[in-house]
Amino acid sequence: MLPIVDQPVIQYVVEEAVAAGIKTIVFVTRSGKEAIENHFDSNYELESLLMQKGKTKVLEDIRNLVPQGVEIVSVRQDSPKGLGHAVLCARNFCQKDAFAVLLPDVVVYTKNVKSDLAEMVKQYNKSGIGQIMVEAVPEDKIPMYGIADCNGKNPKPLESVPIKGMVEKPSAKEAPSNLAIVGRYILPKQTMNILMDTQPDAGNEVQLTNALETLLNHQSLQAFRMHGTTFDCGNKLGYLLANVHMGMEHPEIGEGFVKALRSMLDIK
Repeated sequence: MLPIVDQPVIQYVVEEAVAAGIKTIVFVTRSGKEAIENHFDSNYELESLLMQKGKTKVLEDIRNLVPQGVEIVSVRQDSPKGLGHAVLCARNFCQKDAFAVLLPDVVVYTKNVKSDLAEMVKQYNKSGIGQIMVEAVPEDKIPMYGIADCNGKNPKPLESVPIKGMVEKPSAKEAPSNLAIVGRYILPKQTMNILMDTQPDAGNEVQLTNALETLLNHQSLQAFRMHGTTFDCGNKLGYLLANVHMGMEHPEIGEGFVKALRSMLDIK
């Protein structure tokens, strides 16, 4: 719920999902995270107050947090047992069709296309093959990510290539590529059945990567190379960079913010 300029991180992720055509959004939360659910719920008292004060622009923004035709539901994860377990908590909503997984602390910004997720959905609809979003990262950043092994192939932005496997946080020398897994997936419905049979690791966590490795034994997966920019808001630097970037692009304050930055940095 930390804000980036004028809306919380989770709002950017929901907007990304909506832009990709997703109609049912499932939050997997835990105790103490009620603020997430409350943010997207109707607040009649606040709306009435804004109407009385004539603040129509703010009122419109609040009413458009969740567009018509989009359903938001929430399920609880009783304890942190890994990403795979969190995905499994949403299985009642994902048993009939392919589904997307979006990690909420990663913001994906795209300027010249509708959204990278929307383009990845197109790739899935065209191929019928599960998609994992990746981005090229510098060599020194490779040990921080899961890395896709694409058998030496290097897709162009908005293109997909087959995945041979995935390696968790390899050294730069041992990495099969520089294509880091971003935290956006479109997975076939069979993934849920595999997750149910995936054993916890030594830390008692069910890892999504382990389930995907099993899935690769039965069907193909593809790496979709993103076009935009990612911000990891789970760390301080990523969060600050997200605020600066979104502030510069903001339609109301962007121009003034850029001028202020130039002045602060003494850039002529």
